[in-house]
Amino acid sequence: MLPTYFISHGGGPWPYMTDMRAMFSNLEASLVRMTQELPEKPKAILMISGHWERKTFGVQSNPAPGMEYDYYGFPAHTYEVKYSAPGAPDVAARVAELIKGADFPVDLDDKKGFDHGAFAPMAVMYPEADMPLVQLSLKSNLNPEEHMALGRALAPLREEGILIVGSGLSFHNLGLRGPQAIKPSNAFDVWLQETLLESEPVERSASIVEWDKAPYARLCHPREDHLIPLMVALGAAESGKATCVYHDEGLFGGWTASSFRFD
Repeated sequence: MLPTYFISHGGGPWPYMTDMRAMFSNLEASLVRMTQELPEKPKAILMISGHWERKTFGVQSNPAPGMEYDYYGFPAHTYEVKYSAPGAPDVAARVAELIKGADFPVDLDDKKGFDHGAFAPMAVMYPEADMPLVQLSLKSNLNPEEHMALGRALAPLREEGILIVGSGLSFHNLGLRGPQAIKPSNAFDVWLQETLLESEPVERSASIVEWDKAPYARLCHPREDHLIPLMVALGAAESGKATCVYHDEGLFGGWTASSFRFD
């Protein structure tokens, strides 16, 4: 059975920029390890990106998705990069079936391309773009309980060879950089580590859905779009052991960021 992951996916199209790739060298190493440490090669990746929201859940169903350059102010060449992984309509249909089975409305979306929350980490994980990739949207209400329930509904995929990856950031306040970010970012990360790694599963789930009670929660996540993918990954492996697989400090002069595996 495959684990699930919540990954901090870095900033913008970082694998395609020398300076940013150097800053995220620890993240890059963790993403490479992630593929090496899997108990089996996945049939496909299901990626829940913090950069795709819909009123209802949507599943990317195009067999050959295009690109979405959903970032601003980066060098011109980053708007021409291609990540040509195949889609997987059969996986998309199975994902939609499971979501419907949990009584959530869901649509197949054959227009959705790969956003950078998916293609940036995948460019490191599978640089040959030979691993089928399907994206699943967040629901725009960003309700923690609903996204935990979504994860629970998707749990059977772990025994079907589908790797579930929540892609966001454990700290995401683009307006807070430099030394002033250090204290709140560290404090929130300490809470996140303790909650995920040291709590019993029932207590852990209850604490995570009330994440906004954590130290500096709303300063670290003014909008929780980059944290909610964690709920999906955890919900799909709710009773499993959590491991921190990436930890960095001082990003953008003050951010602390972490990634987690759930077995």
